[in-house]
Amino acid sequence: MSYATAPYSQAIAELNRMAPELHTQPGTPRRKFSLDEIRILLEALGDPHKKFRSVLIAGTNGKGSTAATLASILQSSGPRVGLYTSPHLERPNERIKISGPGAAGAENRLLDISDDAFGRRYFQVHDSAQQLVLSGALAQLPSFFETLTAMAFLHFAEEAVEIAVLEVGIGGRLDATNIVDPLLSVITDISLDHMEWLGPTITDITREKAGILRPNGTLVTLPQHPEANQVLGKIAVSLNVRGVSATPYMPTMNAGDTYPVEVLNEEIEVASPLHGPHQQRNIALAIAAAVELATNYGLPVTPGSIAAGIRNTRWPGRLESISAHGTQWVVDVAHNPAGAWALRASLREIDPAPRTIIFSCLKDKPLAELAQILFPIFDQIVFSPIASLRATPMQELLAAAEQTGTPAHAAETVLEALSFAQQHADGAPIVVSGSVYLVGEARKLLLEQGAQ
Repeated sequence: MSYATAPYSQAIAELNRMAPELHTQPGTPRRKFSLDEIRILLEALGDPHKKFRSVLIAGTNGKGSTAATLASILQSSGPRVGLYTSPHLERPNERIKISGPGAAGAENRLLDISDDAFGRRYFQVHDSAQQLVLSGALAQLPSFFETLTAMAFLHFAEEAVEIAVLEVGIGGRLDATNIVDPLLSVITDISLDHMEWLGPTITDITREKAGILRPNGTLVTLPQHPEANQVLGKIAVSLNVRGVSATPYMPTMNAGDTYPVEVLNEEIEVASPLHGPHQQRNIALAIAAAVELATNYGLPVTPGSIAAGIRNTRWPGRLESISAHGTQWVVDVAHNPAGAWALRASLREIDPAPRTIIFSCLKDKPLAELAQILFPIFDQIVFSPIASLRATPMQELLAAAEQTGTPAHAAETVLEALSFAQQHADGAPIVVSGSVYLVGEARKLLLEQGAQ
Protein backbone atom coordinates (compact mmCIF):
# COMPACT_ATOMS: atom_id res chain seq x y z
CA MET A 1 0.00 0.00 0.00
CA SER A 2 1.15 3.52 -0.78
CA TYR A 3 1.24 5.43 2.50
CA ALA A 4 0.50 8.60 0.55
CA THR A 5 -2.98 7.23 -0.28
CA ALA A 6 -3.65 5.17 2.85
CA PRO A 7 -7.41 5.49 3.48
CA TYR A 8 -8.53 7.04 6.75
CA SER A 9 -11.79 5.08 6.80
CA GLN A 10 -9.94 1.77 6.61
CA ALA A 11 -7.59 2.82 9.41
CA ILE A 12 -10.54 3.72 11.64
CA ALA A 13 -12.33 0.46 10.82
CA GLU A 14 -9.28 -1.59 11.73
CA LEU A 15 -8.71 0.33 14.95
CA ASN A 16 -12.37 -0.15 15.91
CA ARG A 17 -12.00 -3.89 15.51
CA MET A 18 -9.28 -3.98 18.15
CA ALA A 19 -10.64 -5.04 21.53
CA PRO A 20 -10.28 -2.22 24.04
CA GLU A 21 -7.40 -2.88 26.39
CA LEU A 22 -9.58 -2.74 29.50
CA HIS A 23 -12.26 -5.12 28.21
CA THR A 24 -11.68 -8.85 28.24
CA GLN A 25 -14.17 -11.28 26.74
CA PRO A 26 -15.25 -14.04 29.17
CA GLY A 27 -12.84 -16.95 29.02
CA THR A 28 -10.14 -14.87 27.34
CA PRO A 29 -6.87 -14.25 29.21
CA ARG A 30 -6.29 -10.60 30.04
CA ARG A 31 -3.59 -9.02 27.90
CA LYS A 32 -0.29 -8.44 29.66
CA PHE A 33 1.49 -5.17 28.94
CA SER A 34 5.19 -4.40 28.97
CA LEU A 35 7.46 -1.79 27.46
CA ASP A 36 9.35 -4.45 25.50
CA GLU A 37 6.72 -4.62 22.76
CA ILE A 38 6.49 -0.88 22.14
CA ARG A 39 10.30 -0.67 22.26
CA ILE A 40 10.65 -3.32 19.52
CA LEU A 41 7.96 -1.65 17.40
CA LEU A 42 9.47 1.82 17.71
CA GLU A 43 12.95 0.52 16.89
CA ALA A 44 11.56 -0.89 13.65
CA LEU A 45 10.05 2.52 12.91
CA GLY A 46 13.39 4.28 13.42
CA ASP A 47 12.98 5.22 17.09
CA PRO A 48 10.81 8.29 16.41
CA HIS A 49 10.39 8.95 20.15
CA LYS A 50 14.09 9.84 20.37
CA LYS A 51 13.77 12.64 17.80
CA PHE A 52 11.94 15.14 20.01
CA ARG A 53 12.05 16.19 23.64
CA SER A 54 9.11 15.40 25.85
CA VAL A 55 7.25 15.99 29.11
CA LEU A 56 5.39 13.02 30.57
CA ILE A 57 2.26 13.56 32.70
CA ALA A 58 0.63 10.89 34.87
CA GLY A 59 -2.08 10.99 37.53
CA THR A 60 -5.65 9.93 38.16
CA ASN A 61 -7.45 13.23 37.62
CA GLY A 62 -6.34 16.38 35.85
CA LYS A 63 -3.55 14.98 33.70
CA GLY A 64 -5.36 15.80 30.48
CA SER A 65 -6.16 19.36 31.57
CA THR A 66 -2.57 19.84 32.73
CA ALA A 67 -1.21 18.47 29.44
CA ALA A 68 -3.53 20.67 27.34
CA THR A 69 -2.61 23.78 29.35
CA LEU A 70 1.14 23.11 29.19
CA ALA A 71 0.99 22.39 25.46
CA SER A 72 -0.92 25.62 24.90
CA ILE A 73 1.71 27.56 26.87
CA LEU A 74 4.49 26.02 24.79
CA GLN A 75 2.53 26.71 21.58
CA SER A 76 2.32 30.38 22.61
CA SER A 77 6.06 30.39 23.36
CA GLY A 78 7.31 29.48 19.89
CA PRO A 79 8.52 25.86 19.62
CA ARG A 80 6.71 23.40 17.38
CA VAL A 81 4.67 21.42 19.89
CA GLY A 82 3.05 18.01 19.92
CA LEU A 83 0.27 16.93 22.28
CA TYR A 84 -0.78 13.33 22.84
CA THR A 85 -3.80 12.64 25.05
CA SER A 86 -6.46 10.01 25.67
CA PRO A 87 -9.25 9.13 25.42
CA HIS A 88 -10.98 11.09 22.68
CA LEU A 89 -14.48 12.58 22.82
CA GLU A 90 -15.56 12.14 19.19
CA ARG A 91 -12.70 11.20 16.83
CA PRO A 92 -9.36 9.48 17.50
CA ASN A 93 -7.63 12.32 15.61
CA GLU A 94 -8.17 14.43 18.77
CA ARG A 95 -5.49 12.39 20.54
CA ILE A 96 -2.65 13.59 18.28
CA LYS A 97 -2.17 17.35 17.89
CA ILE A 98 0.63 19.59 16.67
CA SER A 99 1.16 23.35 16.45
CA GLY A 100 -0.54 25.14 13.60
CA PRO A 101 1.69 26.45 10.80
CA GLY A 102 3.43 29.77 11.05
CA ALA A 103 4.74 31.80 13.94
CA ALA A 104 4.27 31.29 17.65
CA GLY A 105 0.63 31.32 18.63
CA ALA A 106 -0.57 30.69 15.06
CA GLU A 107 -4.32 30.24 15.23
CA ASN A 108 -3.83 30.11 19.02
CA ARG A 109 -4.38 26.38 19.09
CA LEU A 110 -2.98 22.98 18.40
CA LEU A 111 -4.45 21.18 15.41
CA ASP A 112 -5.72 17.59 15.26
CA ILE A 113 -3.81 15.27 12.97
CA SER A 114 -5.46 15.32 9.53
CA ASP A 115 -7.38 12.33 8.21
CA ASP A 116 -4.78 11.77 5.49
CA ALA A 117 -1.88 11.84 7.95
CA PHE A 118 -3.79 9.61 10.37
CA GLY A 119 -4.28 6.99 7.67
CA ARG A 120 -0.61 7.14 6.64
CA ARG A 121 0.67 6.82 10.21
CA TYR A 122 -1.69 3.95 10.98
CA PHE A 123 -0.56 1.82 8.07
CA GLN A 124 3.11 2.62 8.65
CA VAL A 125 2.73 1.28 12.18
CA HIS A 126 0.45 -1.59 11.20
CA ASP A 127 2.70 -2.85 8.39
CA SER A 128 5.82 -2.70 10.57
CA ALA A 129 4.01 -4.54 13.36
CA GLN A 130 2.83 -7.26 10.98
CA GLN A 131 6.38 -7.85 9.73
CA LEU A 132 7.61 -8.07 13.32
CA VAL A 133 4.96 -10.67 14.16
CA LEU A 134 5.74 -12.69 11.02
CA SER A 135 9.46 -12.66 11.84
CA GLY A 136 8.82 -13.68 15.45
CA ALA A 137 10.19 -10.44 16.91
CA LEU A 138 6.74 -9.68 18.36
CA ALA A 139 4.43 -12.31 19.83
CA GLN A 140 1.29 -10.34 18.96
CA LEU A 141 0.14 -7.23 17.16
CA PRO A 142 0.22 -4.04 19.25
CA SER A 143 -2.88 -2.99 21.16
CA PHE A 144 -5.14 -0.08 20.26
CA PHE A 145 -3.30 2.26 22.63
CA GLU A 146 0.17 1.04 21.64
CA THR A 147 -0.72 1.57 17.98
CA LEU A 148 -1.95 5.12 18.55
CA THR A 149 1.08 5.92 20.71
CA ALA A 150 3.46 4.74 17.98
CA MET A 151 1.44 6.74 15.44
CA ALA A 152 1.76 9.88 17.57
CA PHE A 153 5.52 9.47 17.99
CA LEU A 154 5.94 8.86 14.26
CA HIS A 155 3.85 11.92 13.43
CA PHE A 156 5.73 14.14 15.89
CA ALA A 157 9.10 13.02 14.53
CA GLU A 158 8.18 13.42 10.87
CA GLU A 159 6.57 16.82 11.50
CA ALA A 160 9.73 18.05 13.28
CA VAL A 161 8.05 18.65 16.63
CA GLU A 162 10.56 20.16 19.05
CA ILE A 163 8.83 19.16 22.26
CA ALA A 164 5.86 16.89 22.95
CA VAL A 165 3.55 16.87 25.95
CA LEU A 166 2.46 13.28 26.57
CA GLU A 167 -0.43 12.22 28.77
CA VAL A 168 -0.03 8.73 30.23
CA GLY A 169 -2.93 6.44 29.39
CA ILE A 170 -3.25 4.34 32.54
CA GLY A 171 -0.83 3.99 35.41
CA GLY A 172 2.65 4.90 34.26
CA ARG A 173 5.18 2.15 34.78
CA LEU A 174 3.95 -0.08 31.93
CA ASP A 175 2.17 2.55 29.86
CA ALA A 176 3.35 2.78 26.25
CA THR A 177 4.12 6.49 26.63
CA ASN A 178 6.69 5.64 29.31
CA ILE A 179 9.15 4.53 26.63
CA VAL A 180 10.35 8.14 26.26
CA ASP A 181 13.09 9.75 28.32
CA PRO A 182 11.24 12.88 29.49
CA LEU A 183 12.77 16.19 30.47
CA LEU A 184 10.16 16.42 33.23
CA SER A 185 7.81 13.97 34.92
CA VAL A 186 4.59 15.61 36.10
CA ILE A 187 2.23 13.82 38.48
CA THR A 188 -1.25 15.22 39.04
CA ASP A 189 -3.72 14.26 41.77
CA ILE A 190 -3.86 10.53 42.54
CA SER A 191 -7.01 8.76 43.70
CA LEU A 192 -8.69 5.37 43.33
CA ASP A 193 -9.40 4.36 39.73
CA HIS A 194 -8.61 1.39 37.47
CA MET A 195 -7.93 -0.63 40.60
CA GLU A 196 -8.24 -3.97 38.79
CA TRP A 197 -5.17 -2.94 36.76
CA LEU A 198 -3.19 -0.73 39.14
CA GLY A 199 -3.95 -2.18 42.56
CA PRO A 200 -6.53 -1.69 45.32
CA THR A 201 -4.93 1.11 47.34
CA ILE A 202 -3.58 4.63 46.87
CA THR A 203 -0.14 3.22 47.69
CA ASP A 204 -0.35 0.63 44.90
CA ILE A 205 -1.65 3.14 42.37
CA THR A 206 1.00 5.72 43.28
CA ARG A 207 3.78 3.18 42.75
CA GLU A 208 2.49 2.63 39.21
CA LYS A 209 2.26 6.38 38.55
CA ALA A 210 5.77 6.90 39.94
CA GLY A 211 7.04 4.58 37.21
CA ILE A 212 7.41 7.68 35.01
CA LEU A 213 10.20 9.02 37.26
CA ARG A 214 13.79 8.72 36.04
CA PRO A 215 17.07 8.47 37.98
CA ASN A 216 18.38 12.01 38.57
CA GLY A 217 15.27 13.37 36.86
CA THR A 218 12.78 16.07 37.82
CA LEU A 219 9.32 15.60 39.32
CA VAL A 220 6.73 18.39 39.20
CA THR A 221 3.80 17.85 41.55
CA LEU A 222 1.64 19.27 44.35
CA PRO A 223 1.00 18.00 47.89
CA GLN A 224 -1.96 15.65 47.81
CA HIS A 225 -3.23 12.48 49.51
CA PRO A 226 -0.87 11.58 52.41
CA GLU A 227 -0.35 8.03 51.11
CA ALA A 228 0.52 9.34 47.66
CA ASN A 229 2.89 11.94 49.12
CA GLN A 230 4.70 9.30 51.14
CA VAL A 231 5.15 6.89 48.23
CA LEU A 232 6.21 9.61 45.78
CA GLY A 233 8.69 11.02 48.29
CA LYS A 234 10.25 7.65 49.01
CA ILE A 235 10.63 6.71 45.35
CA ALA A 236 11.92 10.17 44.42
CA VAL A 237 14.63 9.97 47.08
CA SER A 238 15.66 6.47 45.96
CA LEU A 239 16.10 7.75 42.38
CA ASN A 240 17.75 11.02 43.40
CA VAL A 241 14.89 12.90 41.72
CA ARG A 242 14.69 16.65 42.13
CA GLY A 243 11.24 17.66 43.31
CA VAL A 244 9.55 20.84 42.09
CA SER A 245 6.42 21.96 43.90
CA ALA A 246 3.75 23.87 41.98
CA THR A 247 2.46 25.41 45.23
CA PRO A 248 3.87 28.92 44.47
CA TYR A 249 1.53 29.08 41.48
CA MET A 250 -1.63 28.30 43.43
CA PRO A 251 -4.00 31.23 44.05
CA THR A 252 -5.33 32.35 47.39
CA MET A 253 -8.57 30.82 48.64
CA ASN A 254 -11.79 31.69 46.76
CA ALA A 255 -9.84 33.23 43.89
CA GLY A 256 -12.36 32.36 41.17
CA ASP A 257 -11.40 31.73 37.56
CA THR A 258 -9.18 34.83 37.24
CA TYR A 259 -6.32 35.58 39.63
CA PRO A 260 -2.76 36.96 39.75
CA VAL A 261 0.32 34.73 39.96
CA GLU A 262 4.02 35.63 39.90
CA VAL A 263 6.02 33.72 37.29
CA LEU A 264 9.61 34.31 36.22
CA ASN A 265 9.74 37.44 38.41
CA GLU A 266 6.68 39.00 36.80
CA GLU A 267 3.02 39.04 37.81
CA ILE A 268 0.56 37.67 35.27
CA GLU A 269 -3.20 37.25 35.25
CA VAL A 270 -4.37 33.65 35.07
CA ALA A 271 -7.62 33.53 33.10
CA SER A 272 -8.33 29.97 32.02
CA PRO A 273 -11.38 28.83 30.05
CA LEU A 274 -11.27 25.66 32.16
CA HIS A 275 -13.68 26.19 35.04
CA GLY A 276 -13.82 24.82 38.57
CA PRO A 277 -11.57 25.14 41.62
CA HIS A 278 -9.88 21.82 40.80
CA GLN A 279 -8.49 23.33 37.59
CA GLN A 280 -6.36 25.72 39.66
CA ARG A 281 -4.18 22.77 40.65
CA ASN A 282 -3.81 21.61 37.05
CA ILE A 283 -2.95 25.12 35.89
CA ALA A 284 -0.36 25.47 38.68
CA LEU A 285 1.31 22.23 37.56
CA ALA A 286 1.40 23.44 33.95
CA ILE A 287 2.95 26.76 35.03
CA ALA A 288 5.56 25.03 37.18
CA ALA A 289 6.49 22.72 34.28
CA ALA A 290 6.72 25.66 31.86
CA VAL A 291 8.96 27.59 34.26
CA GLU A 292 11.22 24.53 34.62
CA LEU A 293 11.47 24.20 30.84
CA ALA A 294 12.42 27.88 30.57
CA THR A 295 14.84 27.90 33.48
CA ASN A 296 16.67 24.61 32.99
CA TYR A 297 16.09 23.55 29.38
CA GLY A 298 16.29 26.78 27.42
CA LEU A 299 12.77 26.87 26.02
CA PRO A 300 11.64 30.41 25.14
CA VAL A 301 8.84 30.55 27.70
CA THR A 302 8.01 34.03 29.02
CA PRO A 303 5.46 35.40 31.50
CA GLY A 304 3.47 36.69 28.53
CA SER A 305 3.45 33.34 26.73
CA ILE A 306 2.40 31.58 29.94
CA ALA A 307 -0.55 33.96 30.36
CA ALA A 308 -1.51 33.68 26.68
CA GLY A 309 -1.19 29.90 26.67
CA ILE A 310 -3.44 29.52 29.70
CA ARG A 311 -5.98 31.89 28.20
CA ASN A 312 -6.04 29.98 24.89
CA THR A 313 -6.22 26.45 26.30
CA ARG A 314 -8.82 24.23 24.68
CA TRP A 315 -9.87 21.09 26.50
CA PRO A 316 -13.57 20.35 25.87
CA GLY A 317 -15.85 18.21 27.99
CA ARG A 318 -14.48 19.49 31.29
CA LEU A 319 -17.17 21.52 33.07
CA GLU A 320 -17.95 22.91 29.64
CA SER A 321 -21.05 25.05 29.15
CA ILE A 322 -23.02 24.66 25.91
CA SER A 323 -26.17 26.56 24.93
CA ALA A 324 -28.63 24.69 22.73
CA HIS A 325 -32.32 25.40 22.13
CA GLY A 326 -32.54 27.83 24.99
CA THR A 327 -31.04 25.48 27.59
CA GLN A 328 -27.67 25.65 29.34
CA TRP A 329 -25.93 22.27 29.35
CA VAL A 330 -22.93 21.45 31.53
CA VAL A 331 -20.88 18.54 30.15
CA ASP A 332 -18.14 17.03 32.29
CA VAL A 333 -16.30 13.70 32.12
CA ALA A 334 -16.44 12.99 35.86
CA HIS A 335 -15.95 9.22 35.66
CA ASN A 336 -14.46 8.42 39.08
CA PRO A 337 -15.20 9.50 42.66
CA ALA A 338 -12.60 12.29 42.74
CA GLY A 339 -13.96 13.69 39.50
CA ALA A 340 -17.53 13.41 40.80
CA TRP A 341 -16.65 15.37 43.95
CA ALA A 342 -14.97 18.06 41.82
CA LEU A 343 -18.07 18.30 39.63
CA ARG A 344 -20.36 18.48 42.65
CA ALA A 345 -18.31 21.30 44.17
CA SER A 346 -18.25 23.23 40.89
CA LEU A 347 -22.02 22.98 40.39
CA ARG A 348 -22.53 25.07 43.52
CA GLU A 349 -21.36 28.08 41.51
CA ILE A 350 -24.08 27.69 38.85
CA ASP A 351 -27.26 29.76 39.24
CA PRO A 352 -29.91 28.55 38.85
CA ALA A 353 -28.75 25.19 40.14
CA PRO A 354 -29.02 22.23 37.75
CA ARG A 355 -31.74 19.82 38.88
CA THR A 356 -31.36 17.17 36.16
CA ILE A 357 -28.40 14.96 35.25
CA ILE A 358 -27.98 12.69 32.25
CA PHE A 359 -25.68 9.89 33.38
CA SER A 360 -24.05 6.66 32.34
CA CYS A 361 -20.79 4.93 33.25
CA LEU A 362 -18.63 1.95 32.48
CA LYS A 363 -19.04 -1.21 34.52
CA ASP A 364 -15.49 -1.06 35.88
CA LYS A 365 -16.38 2.20 37.68
CA PRO A 366 -17.65 2.31 41.32
CA LEU A 367 -21.27 3.01 40.44
CA ALA A 368 -22.56 2.91 44.02
CA GLU A 369 -20.03 5.52 45.15
CA LEU A 370 -20.61 7.75 42.13
CA ALA A 371 -24.35 7.53 42.78
CA GLN A 372 -23.97 8.54 46.43
CA ILE A 373 -21.87 11.56 45.44
CA LEU A 374 -23.94 12.87 42.54
CA PHE A 375 -27.50 11.57 42.47
CA PRO A 376 -28.86 13.12 45.72
CA ILE A 377 -28.13 16.68 44.55
CA PHE A 378 -30.50 16.30 41.58
CA ASP A 379 -34.27 16.04 41.36
CA GLN A 380 -34.13 13.54 38.54
CA ILE A 381 -31.70 11.34 36.60
CA VAL A 382 -31.94 10.40 32.95
CA PHE A 383 -29.88 7.30 32.17
CA SER A 384 -28.52 6.94 28.65
CA PRO A 385 -26.98 3.97 26.85
CA ILE A 386 -23.42 4.39 25.60
CA ALA A 387 -21.55 2.77 22.72
CA SER A 388 -19.12 0.59 24.65
CA LEU A 389 -18.78 -3.10 25.43
CA ARG A 390 -17.92 -1.99 28.96
CA ALA A 391 -21.15 -0.05 29.54
CA THR A 392 -22.96 -0.60 32.84
CA PRO A 393 -26.29 -2.37 32.16
CA MET A 394 -29.34 -0.13 32.44
CA GLN A 395 -30.90 -2.22 35.22
CA GLU A 396 -27.84 -1.64 37.39
CA LEU A 397 -28.02 2.12 36.80
CA LEU A 398 -31.72 2.15 37.76
CA ALA A 399 -30.99 0.11 40.89
CA ALA A 400 -28.32 2.61 41.94
CA ALA A 401 -30.80 5.47 41.57
CA GLU A 402 -33.35 3.58 43.63
CA GLN A 403 -30.80 3.17 46.43
CA THR A 404 -30.42 6.95 46.61
CA GLY A 405 -34.16 7.61 46.33
CA THR A 406 -33.72 9.77 43.23
CA PRO A 407 -36.35 9.47 40.45
CA ALA A 408 -34.87 8.08 37.25
CA HIS A 409 -35.80 7.56 33.61
CA ALA A 410 -34.16 5.14 31.19
CA ALA A 411 -33.68 6.51 27.67
CA GLU A 412 -33.08 4.32 24.64
CA THR A 413 -30.60 6.67 22.93
CA VAL A 414 -28.44 9.66 23.83
CA LEU A 415 -30.66 11.86 21.66
CA GLU A 416 -33.75 10.68 23.53
CA ALA A 417 -32.01 11.35 26.85
CA LEU A 418 -31.24 14.93 25.81
CA SER A 419 -34.82 15.51 24.61
CA PHE A 420 -36.43 13.99 27.73
CA ALA A 421 -34.17 15.95 30.09
CA GLN A 422 -34.88 19.23 28.32
CA GLN A 423 -38.64 18.64 28.45
CA HIS A 424 -38.57 18.01 32.21
CA ALA A 425 -35.92 20.49 33.43
CA ASP A 426 -38.24 23.51 33.69
CA GLY A 427 -35.64 25.70 32.02
CA ALA A 428 -32.87 24.97 34.55
CA PRO A 429 -29.36 23.93 33.43
CA ILE A 430 -28.82 20.23 32.72
CA VAL A 431 -25.68 18.23 33.53
CA VAL A 432 -24.29 15.45 31.29
CA SER A 433 -21.65 13.35 33.02
CA GLY A 434 -20.29 9.97 34.07
CA SER A 435 -18.60 8.65 30.94
CA VAL A 436 -16.36 9.99 28.20
CA TYR A 437 -18.46 8.01 25.70
CA LEU A 438 -21.66 9.73 26.86
CA VAL A 439 -20.13 13.21 26.99
CA GLY A 440 -18.57 12.83 23.55
CA GLU A 441 -21.81 11.82 21.81
CA ALA A 442 -24.00 14.25 23.77
CA ARG A 443 -21.61 17.14 23.15
CA LYS A 444 -21.64 16.50 19.40
CA LEU A 445 -25.44 16.48 19.33
CA LEU A 446 -25.70 19.62 21.46
CA LEU A 447 -23.23 21.56 19.33
CA GLU A 448 -25.16 20.54 16.20
CA GLN A 449 -28.40 21.74 17.84
CA GLY A 450 -26.81 24.99 19.02
CA ALA A 451 -25.62 25.73 15.50
CA GLN A 452 -29.11 25.44 14.03
